[in-house]
Amino acid sequence: MKHYARPAGPALPQLDITAIVTVTDDGGSSGRLRREFDVLPPGDIRNCMVALSEDSALLSRLFQYRFQSGRGLKGHSFGNLFLMALTQILGDFPDAVKASSEVLKIAGHIYPSTTADVALEATLSNGAILIGETQISRSKHRIQSIRLRPRKVRPLPAALTAIAEADVITLGPGSLFTSIVPNLLVDGIAAAIRSSPALKCYFVNLMWQPGETDEFRASDHVRAVHRHAGGKFLDYAVVNVRSITSALKKRYASQAALPVENDIDALMKLGLKVMAGNLSTHTDSIRHDPDATSAIVVKLAQEGRRRKNA
Repeated sequence: MKHYARPAGPALPQLDITAIVTVTDDGGSSGRLRREFDVLPPGDIRNCMVALSEDSALLSRLFQYRFQSGRGLKGHSFGNLFLMALTQILGDFPDAVKASSEVLKIAGHIYPSTTADVALEATLSNGAILIGETQISRSKHRIQSIRLRPRKVRPLPAALTAIAEADVITLGPGSLFTSIVPNLLVDGIAAAIRSSPALKCYFVNLMWQPGETDEFRASDHVRAVHRHAGGKFLDYAVVNVRSITSALKKRYASQAALPVENDIDALMKLGLKVMAGNLSTHTDSIRHDPDATSAIVVKLAQEGRRRKNA
């Protein structure tokens, strides 16, 4: 998307990108910093900053660099330590994100959904309750529901403003229960999305995520989003129709992951419009193709702008 934020010529529309990021990570370097320094987990936001940075070479490599040795340093990424230090200096995590974004010259804005110290709590299909994103993502049982601890946390005002002013709001692709739904559980976020005049679109994952979305069809993803958001708000489901090679299917099947079924009739019965495209790219792994996916976002943003101005 960042190429549309800095168009190379007059033929390209210019977009203003805002990423709203969950802050429930409790594993790895982020988890250690969270426990030792009482800061919000920086990892997911660091990844967003690198993705949107102007310099995709040296500075991005520096922010993603992970120390391989050193007492207390091993396993930490430089970007996480940089964000933690800036938070200590400035006294505010969103200010640290803003300052870091200026260093990386990112295309757009990045906001945590909340500045509260929150954890995820999940109820599984067997009735067990797990606490913490790391524990939940390792679960072998289907997730029935997920919530925040504490239950009520305040959203970042800038995130609410961005939602209200948007032409299009996209959710996904990404981990359904540990990346997408947590933002919707922050008090006021789902209501802000629902009342925004923007088009609301869900980009359906290409594959099951073992431990999170085993056997989930496209409509199951949408139902989970609406259920946790307290009601329907999505306008579009965006699905991939490019076939996946047998070799890649076989490799993913060995890890208990199969392609997500596009049950388009069920999506339409839920009141959604469906946009389909050749969105997957096949190298060593199955991922959304950046160019094809961003082109759909631009098309939806233009439709959202027309709808707002009608």
